[in-house]
Amino acid sequence: MAYSWNNRVDFVVRYMYDIDNNGQLDQKDFECMAVRACVIEGKGECNPVKLSEYQHVMRSLWDEISDLADFDKDGRISTEEFKQAVKETCLGKKYGEFPQAMKAFIEANFKMIDLNGDGVVNKHEFCYNCINRIAVDNAQVVYDAFDSLLNDDDRRRGGLTLSRYQELYAQYLGNVDEKQPGVYLFGPLNTD
Repeated sequence: MAYSWNNRVDFVVRYMYDIDNNGQLDQKDFECMAVRACVIEGKGECNPVKLSEYQHVMRSLWDEISDLADFDKDGRISTEEFKQAVKETCLGKKYGEFPQAMKAFIEANFKMIDLNGDGVVNKHEFCYNCINRIAVDNAQVVYDAFDSLLNDDDRRRGGLTLSRYQELYAQYLGNVDEKQPGVYLFGPLNTD
């Protein structure tokens, strides 16, 4: 039950998009995500050119998500509205069928996780990303989640490439099966 589709989408809203923790999504969350992405990728520095790129990505993502999910057109997206939009646009679909702005966000997210920029998210980068988002009292549960993501090719490479990350992201949002590896994409889910 912890890895049910509903819990996974709740997690995305709560820990990835709702930056100001007010229980709903709005344009400010996406403005904050642009700054966060810039600072993380810059390892503390926020390059104005990179910031402008991230602002464009996040504005596009907000525009697309609000078009898809702000059903009552109040400028805010509730978790239930977001779930309905994800159900309509991602459920049962492959990564290539996802909305364009969402794909841009996923690619930007991969860059933030790939701290050394080598094109592969390794166990330590994955753990660092998870620990910055969720509270755990034992890093081993995060390492175990990472190991659960990997197939034989991933193990040979030492982690996840962008294409594999995209595939797992599509599983996370687009597949209701709780036993597929994509459920661990953001580490162990805390359903408190």
